[in-house]
Amino acid sequence: MFRNTSICSNLFTVLFSSIALFALEIKAQQPSGTKDPANYLLEKRFTHYDSVQNYLRTFSRDSVALKQFIQNSRQINYAYGEAFAENSLGVLYRDISKYNLALNHHDKALEIARELDDVELEVSALNMTGVVYRRIDAVRSALDKHNAALELAEREENPSKTLLKGIAISLNSIGNIYLLLRDYDMAESYFKRAIIREEELGSDLGLAINFANLGIAYEEREQFDEALVNYRKSLAYNNKINSDLGRVICNNSIAQVYLKQGRAREALDLIEASMDDVNTIGDQFYIALANINLGWAHSELKNYPEAERFLLKGMELSKEKNYKQFLSMAYMHLSQLNEARLNYEQALEYQRLSQDVQAEYLNEANHKYVSDLNLKYDSEQKRNMISLLEQKNKLAEVKLNQARKNNIFILVLFSLIFLLLFFGYRQYRLKNQKEQLKAEQKLMRSQMNPHFIFNALLSIRIYLQNHNVEEAIDYLGQFAKLIRSILSSSLAKENTLQEELETMQLYINIENIRFCNEIETKLHIDDSINLEEVKIPALILQPFVENALWHGLQPKEGKKELAIDVTRKNDKYVNISITDNGIGRAKTMEIPKDKRNTQKKSIGIDLTLSRLQSFSKNLDNNYKLHIVDLYNDQQQALGTRVLLDLPLR
Repeated sequence: MFRNTSICSNLFTVLFSSIALFALEIKAQQPSGTKDPANYLLEKRFTHYDSVQNYLRTFSRDSVALKQFIQNSRQINYAYGEAFAENSLGVLYRDISKYNLALNHHDKALEIARELDDVELEVSALNMTGVVYRRIDAVRSALDKHNAALELAEREENPSKTLLKGIAISLNSIGNIYLLLRDYDMAESYFKRAIIREEELGSDLGLAINFANLGIAYEEREQFDEALVNYRKSLAYNNKINSDLGRVICNNSIAQVYLKQGRAREALDLIEASMDDVNTIGDQFYIALANINLGWAHSELKNYPEAERFLLKGMELSKEKNYKQFLSMAYMHLSQLNEARLNYEQALEYQRLSQDVQAEYLNEANHKYVSDLNLKYDSEQKRNMISLLEQKNKLAEVKLNQARKNNIFILVLFSLIFLLLFFGYRQYRLKNQKEQLKAEQKLMRSQMNPHFIFNALLSIRIYLQNHNVEEAIDYLGQFAKLIRSILSSSLAKENTLQEELETMQLYINIENIRFCNEIETKLHIDDSINLEEVKIPALILQPFVENALWHGLQPKEGKKELAIDVTRKNDKYVNISITDNGIGRAKTMEIPKDKRNTQKKSIGIDLTLSRLQSFSKNLDNNYKLHIVDLYNDQQQALGTRVLLDLPLR
């Protein structure tokens, strides 16, 4: 029910906006003390917008006087006055529905304004052209004109009062176009921008218009409280400027919201209170709307005879004046009235009539919109074709003049590209080498961190203090071998798998001493693998072994096991498995952060992955890494297994 009513309200408000803006433009009295404003203008040849408007608007509703002024302006080359009068004549023809003539005169005004390079005149002509297109439902063209006016005016750093007024008109008009297109969010944004401009101008009429329009944007989205706030603001400004028309419009808008909220008695009182103003204005448009709203209110209050009388009157007026949206609205409420009276056959007939009129109106609007789009498309196609032909001619001339230079240019260009690619590739290689060196240096520091060396030497000291000289010597020997192995590995990009496993065995033995030899280590190597032939990045296994020792086994109580298995997965990969029976990764995360060395773990693993990635670049296959959490049937942690697939050459 609300949708049809809202569409009528939109159409009604857009028309109100045009009327009000027109009133804003022409409302004035003839300047005192000037007997003949036209001759005075021709004598003084004013080129200031407000000055010309002050005198010309006194005869702006007289087509004969305007045409004579245009002719006289041409004779004395008073182009500014001619443009202003052409624009005013366009407005006059627009208001008597002679739209082709209106567009013709606005186009002339726009052409002269551009020749004069006068922004104020150009903005005014664009806006007035847009209003004409809105009247004939050429929505796309109207939107283009108002957007062009808005962009031109807002481009000025210090806009004059006239340009600020032009900006306000553009914003309001674009907002109304989006109302017609039912894009209420966009409409709201433009009305709010227009309100800011009208406040800067101190225009009570402009504020009345835009608050009313803003109310529609909220009403259409069924935000009725916000709609009422804005309608009442508009009503306050209309009371301030004593506008009977504005009061009629606002009261009907407020009443329609009341009806949608189920406040029929308040709506009826409000409409009845404004009927004197409606009849005084005498415009059949508003009389039709008021009668339909009265019928709607009486119908909601179950005053069916009164409701039918007002609705039939509104229907007849709408038929007579061809107000199709109001006619559809009247039929709709008559259908609902007869349905309430149980006259279902009559209700169905009125519903069919409402739908037919609504469809007819929408088809007309859609046809006009599509025709406007096609016209604009055809015009743009022609302009584009002409522009394309001109560009082709220029291009042919350039090609003829530069044919002999092209080969040299291409040769130079390819030479430059080759040099750029060469140096780019060289820089890329150097950068990769630098990054790889940095990664290896970081890994070296990770393996030889002071904490590890300190703990190893501390263990030797403890052995000596306890007079375990042989164990201290053995420990020191293994430590020396490990240091030598790490230093040797840091100088090489890759080791044999044999060397890597020996280094890891030394590392595990030294770390195991610190565990009081609680860790049982197992090493299994597939007999089919020749460890001397398998190449592996130096010290690639140490971070995984360290994680197993210190994050998996160190917190564990009871038997501690670490197993390293080397198997041939297939012809492409060797698999290295590092398995511990520790507490598992989930349990490790429950240990307080201050007792976990998570930063070192992250750095070691990240560096290892980076080196594995670099190592795999020169091979046919990439490495594969999987970390598996081990659980028993009761989902209790059994440890962690690292599976590393290294590609063979």
